[in-house]
Amino acid sequence: MVEEKCSTELIAKVVQEYTGVTRKHAIGEIIHSLKMDSENVIASFGEDAALIKNGNDGLLLAADGIWSMLMEADPYWAGFCAVLVNVHDIAAMGGRPLAMVDILSVKDEKIGHDVLRGMADASKKFNVPVVGGHLHPDSPFSAVDVAIMGTVKISDVILSSTAAKGDHVIAAIDLNGRVHPSCALNWDSATIRSAEEVRAQIEVMHTLAQRHLLTAAKDISNPGIIGTLGMLLESSGAGAEIDLGRIPRPDLAKLSIPFSQWVRMYPGMGFIMTAKAENAAEVIELFKAVGMTAADIGCVNESRSLTIKYNSEESSVFDLAKDSITGIFKQ
Repeated sequence: MVEEKCSTELIAKVVQEYTGVTRKHAIGEIIHSLKMDSENVIASFGEDAALIKNGNDGLLLAADGIWSMLMEADPYWAGFCAVLVNVHDIAAMGGRPLAMVDILSVKDEKIGHDVLRGMADASKKFNVPVVGGHLHPDSPFSAVDVAIMGTVKISDVILSSTAAKGDHVIAAIDLNGRVHPSCALNWDSATIRSAEEVRAQIEVMHTLAQRHLLTAAKDISNPGIIGTLGMLLESSGAGAEIDLGRIPRPDLAKLSIPFSQWVRMYPGMGFIMTAKAENAAEVIELFKAVGMTAADIGCVNESRSLTIKYNSEESSVFDLAKDSITGIFKQ
């Protein structure tokens, strides 16, 4: 249940004002400066990874950086997450990750070693090697950025820009985890699970792609469950209505976590997806088979607004006809 004092208006406000959402606003200006047409690029900005034609198959290319506040709080976890988020970007599009390169900037030797330990442990757990990169050993700050390459059949790829009216919204999260001790807005299941378990969870997205069971997907990233769904809808030029009571969650009372915190959390192993009504149950069962909790939480519509409902209340979180989350699709 959503806690008694938590209104839809409050949830809408905390998501709108959350740094994980607001820091996305600057993306559009950068993209408009760099974007160019290329016959080999099938999909790029707005997707979790760029899809590049490679004969009959596709190459997936993505990159992610880690928040400086996480580097300062826990360099090991920052290194682990640098791998984790990149593997998820490839998985979200139905691909299989091949290899990564990194850029590591350190002002403190111990921080650098801790980051590398985290990266190495995650690399082994997901079986995705780091094969090169660049080091700034005398940087005035500490930062880690990782780029990843994966593969996918072009006919199977899952985009985030293809959700359509009538699709069901499905959220899948591994609830067998903990609030990470270094960050109250990070949910950690990946360090607890075995390598076999996390690889099976990642492989589900590849299975969904092969069976063409999804219409769109994104991995749940720093904007949280609702914020990530907003980005998917913005990319698809669509809207949706979701029920807060149906969002997967652990026992929040036992963990002393308010629901307003849960919806902003980076869940580690989590995806937000859309599927045709007839495929929703199969999608949910495939995640259940690998220890993840998946639920049908709402439906896509043509409103260009993301509306959240709980009991008799409802509030609009994003009016995408007027406002932009990323600025990529701003008219």
